[in-house]
Amino acid sequence: MNRWKVAFLLLIALLITATVIFVLWITSPSEKTIIPEPQAASEGHVLTVKTTKEDFEGIANSYIMDAMKTRPLPVTLTIENQILLRTELTIFSFKLPVIMKFDPMVEPDGNLRLVQTGVEVGKLEIEPEYVLKLLKDSVAFPDWMIVRPDKEDVYIDLSRIPMKSDVEVRAKEFNLEQDEITLEILVPNN
Repeated sequence: MNRWKVAFLLLIALLITATVIFVLWITSPSEKTIIPEPQAASEGHVLTVKTTKEDFEGIANSYIMDAMKTRPLPVTLTIENQILLRTELTIFSFKLPVIMKFDPMVEPDGNLRLVQTGVEVGKLEIEPEYVLKLLKDSVAFPDWMIVRPDKEDVYIDLSRIPMKSDVEVRAKEFNLEQDEITLEILVPNN
C-alpha cells in the first residue's frame, strides 16, 4: 500500500479516536457536588441595600475577576431578564461561543441558586448538563461558585465570598423583571 494511504488512514483513525474519547468524557456522569452547610448566622447589624441589574453585574464581575486573578477569566456575567454566563470553548482549534442562561433563585439562607434555563453553543444543540460538566471540569472556579451539572444549576455561596471588614452578604430579593435586587449586609458586633 502507498505510504500516503497509510498515513491518511492513521490520521482518520486518530481523529475518530479523539472524537470518541471526547464524546465519552463529556457524556460521562459527573460526580455529585455537595453544597457546604450554611454558616451559622452571625450577630450584628443588618444594612439593607437595593441595587440595579447593572450595578450588581459590575460587582459580581469584579469579585469573579478578583477570585481568578492568576488565571484568565473564562466567564463573563451579564444580567438582562436572566443571568447570562458567556464563555468560549476551543474544540479542535475552533472557538465556539457559549451562552448559558439562568434564572436566579434566592435560597432561605440568603445564597443564590442560578437554575439553568437554556444554553447556546454556537449553532449546536447540547444538553445543559453536558455544558455545565465541561465548564466544571475545565475551569477552576472560586470555592464560593459551585457548578452542579446533575442539578443543572450554579450555586453562589454569598456567605463564603471573602469580604473586607468581616461583613457578610445575603440575598433578600432578586427580581430581574422589576430591576430590583435587594441584599442584606451584616456588619458583625465588635
